[in-house]
Amino acid sequence: MIIEMIRERIKKCGKTRYRICRESGVSEAQLCRIVHGKTVTLETGEKLLGYFGLTIAKKGKKKAR
Repeated sequence: MIIEMIRERIKKCGKTRYRICRESGVSEAQLCRIVHGKTVTLETGEKLLGYFGLTIAKKGKKKAR
């Protein structure tokens, strides 16, 4: 799910993959893996989440009535 979010941001941001690589510090090979539906390391995911301004938050449980 997180990788899918990042993949969508890559596609919709209007920047080239090269530019994203240069600005985020993620290698082109890793970015290519994400775009083609594969997984990457946690470190790469964190870099891209930060680059796109995304955060991960734990959902709270709904209280039973």
